[in-house]
Amino acid sequence: MFHKEGGPSILLGTVFAVVLLLIAEKFIDITWLRMLVQIFGVVVLIIILQFFRNPKRIAIRNSDHVLAPVDGKVVVIEEVYEGEYFKDKRLQVSIFMSPINVHVTRYAMDGIIKFSKYHPGKFLVAWHPKASEENERTTVVIENDTFGAVLYRQIAGALARRIVNYAKEGMQVVQGTDAGFIKFGSRVDLFLPLGTPIDVVLGQKAIGGKTIIAKKA
Repeated sequence: MFHKEGGPSILLGTVFAVVLLLIAEKFIDITWLRMLVQIFGVVVLIIILQFFRNPKRIAIRNSDHVLAPVDGKVVVIEEVYEGEYFKDKRLQVSIFMSPINVHVTRYAMDGIIKFSKYHPGKFLVAWHPKASEENERTTVVIENDTFGAVLYRQIAGALARRIVNYAKEGMQVVQGTDAGFIKFGSRVDLFLPLGTPIDVVLGQKAIGGKTIIAKKA
């Protein structure tokens, strides 16, 4: 199953692979070189297909849990100052996605979208300390009765060139459902209220819509 955001890229990748296969078959007489070119075309298509895969996941909704919004590796757990929306200290949990991870963003909890804003910016590597403030990004705030307001930020990486965000202010969203997509390598930051019990550790692999990031205090 592939994500709808991958449609144009998958189509172009398929056309590219087919054209390369036909050209190599018709115009390259050297067997090893022809096979090399054809293999290259197939590999490019496979990479595109795996990047836009969207495995079907049924999240176990729980109002006492904040679930991982994306697949990837937990790279930050620390208290920081969040200056865009809260303008106070929050507990930040960041998940880094490599190009081989599923890049679907999912809502970490049920709630109402209170804030949603896109910021153009740079394309620093996603693990750069300033990526959260200087890279292309979207900031979204979900609010519910259990955790109050929780902010998540989709951040483009060095390869990412498009962030897709479905959240609009006033929407009622459901935990585990699609919230957007980030193309080709990126990071998502979660900003939780101070004192929220965190259920992951640095270096842990997270699965979007499945891994519990935090629990009700």
